[in-house]
Amino acid sequence: MSLDVERIDREARTETNLDDTGGVHYREGLERLVESMNSEGDLTDMGEVMQHARLVSLLAARLQVEDTYRIHPDIEGEEVAGPVFVIGLPRTGTTALSQLVAADPQFRSLRMWESGAPVPPPEKATERTDPRIVVAERNLSMMNEAFPLMQTMHHSEATTATECQDLMGMSFRTAHFDGFARVPSYMDWVIDTDMRETYRYHRRVLRLLQWHCPPTLWHLKTPVHMFALDALVEAYPNARFLWSHRDPAKVLGSVCSLIHYTRSWSSDRDDSIELGTEELHRWWIAVRRAMDFRKRVGDARFADISFADLQSDPVAALAKGLADIGLGFDEESRVSVERWAATHKPSSHGSHSYDLSDFGLDSALIKEKFASYYATFDVEG
Repeated sequence: MSLDVERIDREARTETNLDDTGGVHYREGLERLVESMNSEGDLTDMGEVMQHARLVSLLAARLQVEDTYRIHPDIEGEEVAGPVFVIGLPRTGTTALSQLVAADPQFRSLRMWESGAPVPPPEKATERTDPRIVVAERNLSMMNEAFPLMQTMHHSEATTATECQDLMGMSFRTAHFDGFARVPSYMDWVIDTDMRETYRYHRRVLRLLQWHCPPTLWHLKTPVHMFALDALVEAYPNARFLWSHRDPAKVLGSVCSLIHYTRSWSSDRDDSIELGTEELHRWWIAVRRAMDFRKRVGDARFADISFADLQSDPVAALAKGLADIGLGFDEESRVSVERWAATHKPSSHGSHSYDLSDFGLDSALIKEKFASYYATFDVEG
């Protein structure tokens, strides 16, 4: 077996009994991704099964989104406020910062249980008892049992905020696929492709999710947004950013270790050395583009939050960050965020061990590559 675009397309349509994909924009990304996985991913038989299921699920979700819009065209009238995006290099505290923001009741966050299964649109009255929560919890439990190190690398819960990778994945244009399989030719394409339609579709899904389940001031998170901030802001003209900062020499080893582990679920190939070179290059592109974007649009959209501040006093760090982008942080917000922080201490799910040298990297090389980033931001901690 090898991955096959026509089979993926056919199974998604059969599974949902739907045909309208909302246009063909998704198709090029799917074709390039499948070609790269087949020729460069070195997938095991089980890996092919896993990736096939993932791709069918994403396309099925897209079909269901389009069908919901067909039945309820008034969803088009929904206005997405903000959003506030958490960005920054992976492993710089973006997840912790995102969860803090999600604990603030003024924000609507993308929960794991609704990310991969946005249809039917969630309802405010049942958002804590939706049957998809149980399904997501069961899937997480199965994943953690099969791949126990994942909990120490990236802890997830069904009801908490997750990255918006599924929303971008429905267009099959996102750098997240690099974490599931080695796909260098796809990555070369996707980090330079036109992402405007992808972010318009991203917004389309948010409209559906907030339709019966406010609030409408969204908070979202993923480091890969840094590759295409111009396209993001075209879709979200009022977007603002909380940018987390940490020494790249302290995070890139962790990035590589995480990707090396998640890729091992689908492939037996040891790509550790080339992985280090690839990740160093790609994440410098992301940071450079975000810095260039910020120089062009100014600082008003951005708040900087250091990893050290996030560790020492997370509530104060968030309050200052929100103030810097013109948002309030009232007593209700403070109490809610403090409650979250008190029950989710750093490293409470175990420690993650890794070494830069395992991936052909060293601190001097990273510091040289990111010299302008070190010179611009507080990256201590």
